[in-house]
Amino acid sequence: MVKYDLITILGPTACGKTSFAVQLAHTLQGEIISADSRQIYRGMDIGTGKDLREYQVDGVTIPAHLIDIVDPGYKYNVYEYQRDFLQAYEAIKAKGVVPIMCGGTGMYLESILRGYRLLPVPENTELRNSLADKSLDYLKKRLATYKKLHNNTDVDSVKRAIRAIEIEEYYLLQPVDKRSFPTINSLIIGIDIDRELRRERITKRLHERLEEGMVEEVRGLLATSSITPEDLIYYGLEYKFLTLYTIGKLSYEEMVRQLEVAIHQFAKRQMTWFRGMERRGCSICWIQTNWSMEEKVAYVVQQLKKE
Repeated sequence: MVKYDLITILGPTACGKTSFAVQLAHTLQGEIISADSRQIYRGMDIGTGKDLREYQVDGVTIPAHLIDIVDPGYKYNVYEYQRDFLQAYEAIKAKGVVPIMCGGTGMYLESILRGYRLLPVPENTELRNSLADKSLDYLKKRLATYKKLHNNTDVDSVKRAIRAIEIEEYYLLQPVDKRSFPTINSLIIGIDIDRELRRERITKRLHERLEEGMVEEVRGLLATSSITPEDLIYYGLEYKFLTLYTIGKLSYEEMVRQLEVAIHQFAKRQMTWFRGMERRGCSICWIQTNWSMEEKVAYVVQQLKKE
């Protein structure tokens, strides 16, 4: 039997990965480590799909780590994710239970699965100033010239793109052996979803979240003295477009239309990233989102028992 240190559940937005990971954790008596770059923020709940009710199975709460760990406005990074992941991972292993990493942020996932050796990246004021007047299209094209260190699926604002370039520039000058990361052997399960079904789910979920109070959530965040519109726009997708609506830059109809298109594009980029992970050496076992929960869980159990 292959000895796995970790089970990873990944897939594009709206594929049902969280509910599956929770059921799997319940079956295997495991705990979940989130790999979502926005669910780490407190108070950013509806816009990130942080439905903590999903972590309840038969009256049992499945422990979940790396959710609600920093305040909005903070610029959390991949180096910090690796550090916090290891802390959670080692605590779970010490209990003798199964760690299950679940999420759709490609860079977070790959930094663990491929053991990226990262360092904290300081701000480069000179570089930032030189890029301040550049368009997002220009910045994305420049970012594409580097090796794949940064998660391009999340780069949908000028501020995020400049930070991504800042990271890439820093690592061009740093020796890769400055920091080690342990080798973790993971069973990687990817959830594939038909394109049209994915689009239907994304549209349905967007309107549900708007009805649940996503606009009010953004207004509440902006009402605090410590969070600026620029802070929320930095986080992209829901927080970008709802902030633009809240501050009067978009009408409600424009916001909904543009946000829906952006989420569809984001899901497509996620799948592109995951396919790239396969080319870079990650072996992903793909299952279909329309399988029953029993079939999905049984498949993973079968993979765990393979010689």
